[in-house]
Parts: sequence; structure tokens; C-alpha cells
Amino acid sequence: MATEQLFTADAYLREATARVLAHEERGVILDRTVLYARSGGQPGDSGALAWSGGEVAVPEAIKGEEGAIIHTLAPGAVPPPIGAEVTVTLDWARRHRHMRMHTTMHLLCSVLPGIYATGNQIGAEKSRLDFDLPEPPSKEWFGEKLNALIAGDHPVGASWITEAELDANPQLVRTLSVQPPRGAGRVRLVRIGTEAQQVDLQPCGGTHVRSTGEIGRVEVTKLESKGRQNRRIHFILAE
Repeated sequence: MATEQLFTADAYLREATARVLAHEERGVILDRTVLYARSGGQPGDSGALAWSGGEVAVPEAIKGEEGAIIHTLAPGAVPPPIGAEVTVTLDWARRHRHMRMHTTMHLLCSVLPGIYATGNQIGAEKSRLDFDLPEPPSKEWFGEKLNALIAGDHPVGASWITEAELDANPQLVRTLSVQPPRGAGRVRLVRIGTEAQQVDLQPCGGTHVRSTGEIGRVEVTKLESKGRQNRRIHFILAE
């Protein structure tokens, strides 16, 4: 009972019609959706479902079994009937901040070549990324590097490779804590820059902006030590 993930092909799609496949204890499963399900450190999207005779808020989309996406409902909310056609609408302002934050994380990886990320958390107001890095540069250094890449307005796009190709190129994976989505036989690569002038390339199932200029300025607010070598980098969207 897999849900078609419309956001994978178009992260800017804000609403779509869908069919209710099932009710689940935590919410509703649709045949397709524009809402990203929580995973990889990125929160699940929020939004709403509307149908003939009703409307209900979706606090967060989460992963279900066998590729299903569950549209969670508040306790006591009345779900749309099974088989009903619904319009699923995305809370765009919140998602767009997640997209800007997530793309910034890829830029952080690009300024630390060969260094693995060990954890992350994306938020609409603040985010953080951990690295296996005993002696990090200053927060001002990170801010300068990130904002220069953002100002460069590099394109952001996606392509696909097979799981076998990823296995043959393990250096593409930059995270130790989050592994790329597998099981479908192919893996999505997110590229920042062009093939000729590549800024970053790594597997990722999340949502991103179309170009780095869309992020706007960011501010690195704090560096923290989280163990002998683990360093946590906190940042916010400054505009």
C-alpha cells in the first residue's frame, strides 16, 4: 500500500488530489501526497485534507509500512471516508524553511570534504549538523564559507543511480547516522552545482531549493563539543 511521493519529482508542488486507501491508528493513508514524511532528520510536513463534506488538519506526515505515508490526525478528528477523493494541501511556508535548511546542510558538508556527518536535525527555526571533527574552524569561518556558496546561486538538482552503483562508490555517502533510502533498486542523488563545477553530490531523499540563492543568508550561531571528536554546528536562517 505504497504512497506515491509527489514531492520527490517536484518539491514545489503545494497541493494535489488523492484517494483515501486506508485508515490507520495514527491517521490516513492516501494513494499519493505532496507531504514529505519525517525521515533523515527532516520533520514531516504539515497540511490539511479536504473532501466533499469535510476538512481536517494534518499535524505531520510520517512513514508507515511498505512505503505508505501516514497523514496523522489530531485526537478525535474525523477522517475522510475510505475511497473518498481528497485535496491534500501543504503548509508551504514551513516546508520551504525546511528546504532552505536542508540545502544549507549539504553546503556544510561541501566545506568539510572528507569529513563525515554524524547526526543532524532540521527545524523551521534552527538546525544543527554534527561532524566527526576534532578541531573545527570558527563559527565565523563556517558562516563566511556558507554565505559565499549561497551568494553563488548554484543550481540544485537530482538524478538517480542504482543501488549497485552506490555500493561501488561508497564515498558518495557523507553521513554515518543516516543512510540513503534503499529497497527500490535505485538511489536519488542531489547535486549542488554543475557536473563541470560541482559543489556537492550525495544521496538524499529530502526536499531542497532549486538554487542556493533561494536560501538567503544564514548565521552559524554556535559550535558545541559533543564528545572527543564530535562537533555540533548550529545555524539559523538570517533572512
